[in-house]
Amino acid sequence: MDEQSEQSNNIQSSSLECVETKGPWPFVTWRAYRAADQSRYNWSSRHHRKGLVRPVALKTIANGNSLLCCLWKPQELNWWIGVIFAIGSLLFIIGSVLCLSPKLATVWSLDSLQINTIFFAGSIPFTTAAYLQLFQAANAGESTDENSGSSRRLNILGWRPGDIGWLSSALQFIGTILFNFNTFDATLPSLDWFESNLLIWVPNIFGSILFLASGYLAFIEICHAYWAWNPKDVSWWVVFTNLLGCVGFMISAVFGIFLPGPANIDAATLSTTFTLLGAIGFFIGSLLMLPEMSTSTKSMTIVAQ
Repeated sequence: MDEQSEQSNNIQSSSLECVETKGPWPFVTWRAYRAADQSRYNWSSRHHRKGLVRPVALKTIANGNSLLCCLWKPQELNWWIGVIFAIGSLLFIIGSVLCLSPKLATVWSLDSLQINTIFFAGSIPFTTAAYLQLFQAANAGESTDENSGSSRRLNILGWRPGDIGWLSSALQFIGTILFNFNTFDATLPSLDWFESNLLIWVPNIFGSILFLASGYLAFIEICHAYWAWNPKDVSWWVVFTNLLGCVGFMISAVFGIFLPGPANIDAATLSTTFTLLGAIGFFIGSLLMLPEMSTSTKSMTIVAQ
């Protein structure tokens, strides 16, 4: 398989004929190619974008050696994306737990301003990892031009709205910037309800909408359809748990609105609870990015005849 994968990596686009495509309209997320010697090759949008040879089965995580080899790969961009996303998610988990457990916050001598600062600190890794993912998508190259990356000029942001992976990454990146604003503004003292809505809730709700759109695009990218159930695939679990995290953040934002008068404790508790659940979803998805990258950095796989 490795020798065949190496051979497929050297196939030039001019010698390949696309014989089948799949994907949720208007996107194409999967293609089957036939070479001049009648060999067939599969291409997947997510795996091409992230430089992965083939899907990884969930059962391989049970293999301790396979899992351990993914825990330290700082030479891989995918490793940095997963680890940095996990750090941001963990900080949001900590901040949410402290909000929901005032006694624990008291033990650590943390007030609400300091807890909000934890959320702001967590938004920075989110933005960093989201940018790295956008940079990766902007420089993924064409679907069958495997060697273009070394000769093309690097794109800082790119503009590929017809590429589902780039579009998902771009929406997520903009959403994280809005989270930077709203989590920072939450550390400002003495805001009234109108100022809180304008500076905290508005960027929160729009950032959550962008996250939800991004998460769904990533999900249908790996499903090659508007919905699919494929729990044996690690990549499917990465995007599925991430989508659940986006849903959690969206619900949290809805309950996070500020109203005049006394604070609504029940709504605030629900908002924080769904922030916690969303952050847990992101954390799991981030960690699963590590075994997902266990295959080598090529994107086309040969299909046995």
